[in-house]
Amino acid sequence: MNFVKRAALSLVARRAKTALLLGIFLVICTLLLGGFLLQGATSRQEAEAQRRIGVDVTVRGDRLTLATAAALGSSPLVERYNPLLRGAAKPSGLTPLTSDVPKPDDAKPDDAKPDDATDDPGHNGLMLNGIRDSEMLLDFASGRSRIVAGRALTEKDAGRRVVLLERRLADKNELKAGDTVGLRSSDGRRTETFEIIGLYEDPRPDPSQWVAPSELIANQVYAPAPAVSALGFGTKPSTAVFKIGSPERAERLHAEAARVLGGDGFRFDVNDKAFRDQVLPLRRVGAFAGSLLWLIALSGAVILGLIVLLTIKERRDELGMLLALGEKKWKLIAQHTVEVTALLLPALAVAALGAQSFAEEAGETLLAREEHTASLPEVRMEAADLGRVAGIGLGISLVATVVPGVGILRLHPRSILTDTE
Repeated sequence: MNFVKRAALSLVARRAKTALLLGIFLVICTLLLGGFLLQGATSRQEAEAQRRIGVDVTVRGDRLTLATAAALGSSPLVERYNPLLRGAAKPSGLTPLTSDVPKPDDAKPDDAKPDDATDDPGHNGLMLNGIRDSEMLLDFASGRSRIVAGRALTEKDAGRRVVLLERRLADKNELKAGDTVGLRSSDGRRTETFEIIGLYEDPRPDPSQWVAPSELIANQVYAPAPAVSALGFGTKPSTAVFKIGSPERAERLHAEAARVLGGDGFRFDVNDKAFRDQVLPLRRVGAFAGSLLWLIALSGAVILGLIVLLTIKERRDELGMLLALGEKKWKLIAQHTVEVTALLLPALAVAALGAQSFAEEAGETLLAREEHTASLPEVRMEAADLGRVAGIGLGISLVATVVPGVGILRLHPRSILTDTE
């Protein structure tokens, strides 16, 4: 009789043993598939976190200019960059907000009329911030500030005269996205017309003590850095922020900054806290899933191997009879391998139904233990995951049957059939 047919008959005849092996395989496949799904989900989430959050590197220095910032920003290590060129601008036909707190007697004189000039640039009404990408600003990246009308400021606006206004400033002056405003340099000698491309909202309250109008949150105006420079605020930004993919790139970017800026006369600060808060918990979960896969594979092979070994001892009479009839020993080993392997497919099919729920619950449990809880990764089953589990399951079947089956090679039909025990 063909050993494959004998394996099928044996599975039917030994229903209890078959159910036990099927249950063990089901647990193994479910845990393996759940581990692969969790590992894949954390990998995708980590890649998304690197793309979305990244690591911010802040550069300051006397040699930092818009040109050197652009040169450093063109490095393949840099994904996005944002210089910050600030200056107190005078509004033209625009009334800035003022502090609701009474001005102290020792404060410098400040006229309420927006077109009047004072010697103190801090009292010119508006703080003009020259940037490249508003979404890279900490307030916008964290979600504290958000665009409520129009759109954000992007690198494509570098050659345009456009601004972002705070909603309260726009409401006071009855302005909306698409309108134009006039801004003058701090010395009042140069005036430019800017289009309002968007309105943003910053929910932070005003300071509890009196401050100059240009220091109020509602009077912070954002415009492209070249436009701010052309208005007479120079070409030297106070800082430049560069977004890189991971902390490992920071050292290489430092060397690049030394080459572009010349020597060590600059300050180079790496802020990877947000990156670590999001990515490290995911990496821990991924490492746990990887360790779980190894543990399950080894444990499954040992457990199934022991069961097969006990089965071989219980079936010595059957094996002796087959050997006496001339059956080859390798076919007896193959029969046990087929019996175990045949249970892999139904176990894998059932495991595919429950592994995703297991991976999601495990991910929630593991991430809940982290100090900085990351969002639950998206668990998505793919054909490659099923293929890997099937491959590992087949390997476990072979190890669990071939290794104990070595004992069959030492069997002799005469000694088995004449054994009185």
